[in-house]
Amino acid sequence: MNHYVKLGVNIDHVATLRNARGGQDPVLLQMALAVEEAGADGITIHLREDRRHIRDDDVWLLRSHLRTPMNLEMAATDEMVRIALKALPKACCIVPEHRREVTTEGGLDVVNQLSLLGMQVAKLNDAGIEVSLFIDADMNQIQA
Repeated sequence: MNHYVKLGVNIDHVATLRNARGGQDPVLLQMALAVEEAGADGITIHLREDRRHIRDDDVWLLRSHLRTPMNLEMAATDEMVRIALKALPKACCIVPEHRREVTTEGGLDVVNQLSLLGMQVAKLNDAGIEVSLFIDADMNQIQA
C-alpha cells in the first residue's frame, strides 16, 4: 500500500475571489476540473461555519463532479459533521476556526478538546471517512 502524500490542491481562494466579485466568476467547478487535469491527486476545500469562501452548494457540486478524492476541511461542530456524513468526502481535516482570522492561524487544542474531537472523529471514521487533525507541532498536542 502506498502511504506517500500526494498533491492535493486547496481551491478556497478561487471561491473567495468569486464571492468578492459577487457573481459566479471564476467558476469553482471549472477551476477544480482544471486542477485535476493538470495532475493534482485531490481537491481540498474548507467549508467554514461563516461560509466565507466555500458554500454548501459548492460541496455538493464538487462532490458530484470531481474525479479525484475530496478533502473537506471543517470545524469539529455537529453541523459540519452532519454535512460531511452526507457528502462522504474521502477525507476530512478538522481545523480550528475563529471568526476574526483571515486564514487558519494555529492548530487545534487537542489536549483540552479530546472528548469532543474523539467523538467527532469516531462518527466520521464509522462512515469510512479518513480523518486528520490540524495541530501545532507541540509534543503535548501530538501525544493527545
